[in-house]
Amino acid sequence: MSAVANDDTDDRLRGILRDVLGLSDETVAGLEADTGLFGALPELDSMAVAGLLTEIEDRFDIVIDDDEIDGEILESYGNLLNFVRAKLG
Repeated sequence: MSAVANDDTDDRLRGILRDVLGLSDETVAGLEADTGLFGALPELDSMAVAGLLTEIEDRFDIVIDDDEIDGEILESYGNLLNFVRAKLG
């Protein structure tokens, strides 16, 4: 498992995953950079992706264009976190 540098963005993203997907605090706390998301978490299905991305946009005050989203971003927690960090600049 690879570690994630814990910061405000990480904490907020974990909160979004908990709230949108209904994940337990233990599950959210255990997310590592290489933890699988789409296809690995049963809660994150194709229907939940739109809600998750909308909530990320709202809480981070960013805009995510459809063409920016691909399977790689949702492949792991680290990929999603890095994507959000990049959007925040």
